[in-house]
Amino acid sequence: MEHTITIQSENAELAATLHYPTDQSGGAGKADCQRWPLIIICHGFIGSRIGVDRLFVKAAREFSSQGFLVLRFDYGGCGESTGDYGAGGLDVMIEQTRSVIDYALTIDCVDLSRVILVGHSLGGATALLTAAKDNRVKTLVLWSAVAHPHNDIVRIVGKSEYERLPLGGSIDHHGYLLTSRYFDSLSKHQPFEQLRKFNGDVLVIHGTADDIIPVDYAPLYQKMFWMRQQGQCDIELIYQADHTYSTSLSTKELLEKTTNWLAIIQKRKKEWNDWTI
Repeated sequence: MEHTITIQSENAELAATLHYPTDQSGGAGKADCQRWPLIIICHGFIGSRIGVDRLFVKAAREFSSQGFLVLRFDYGGCGESTGDYGAGGLDVMIEQTRSVIDYALTIDCVDLSRVILVGHSLGGATALLTAAKDNRVKTLVLWSAVAHPHNDIVRIVGKSEYERLPLGGSIDHHGYLLTSRYFDSLSKHQPFEQLRKFNGDVLVIHGTADDIIPVDYAPLYQKMFWMRQQGQCDIELIYQADHTYSTSLSTKELLEKTTNWLAIIQKRKKEWNDWTI
């Protein structure tokens, strides 16, 4: 069962789609109101909740078939949301993600101990930065995550184009007006520095044929996460997968690795809780 909804944030009305858990035959499992783990999907730079080649639609439906309540949404100024994407930058995206968490946790039957952010590309950095300041987030899954927001987005936009950005002005990138404030916000946030504030478990996945965000970021993320005092970090590399996992094989592997890892983490936590009792 899927519902299109609107979530109010300070800066925009965020278009979103809510997927209730289903069994393998597609029957909704809402009636018995067991406590469901929650996955919130954070899309990347000038993306949408649909994703390239419908990646996030496929992911949400797969996750819901595995017993997760899933919420995918458009950041302000993207997809069907209101607002101006290029005006605010990461500060606004973090606050919008927290507004989505606020909404999601008002839904009946959400398991507050299993709130998971799945972030792709710039959405990976946004998910991480959100988790670093919001302890309601318990688990992170990073798909092809940006590690240096300012440098990575400048490289995507084009350095020569960025250098033409007037002070206090904007540049046009595929119809999005990216302001100097937007880029200033990107430079202010350093995921490698902030990640130590998050003590939950993390899965890092990256495609080896990613020509947008370097695959080298994945082992660096793992190394930095393992330097924390709490929480573990696992890494999975998907051979020949591009930035958006555009082949059916790479999408299948991405979703399998993600759901298998989440199942292992849940089993481990349950066994630990049973042992401590």
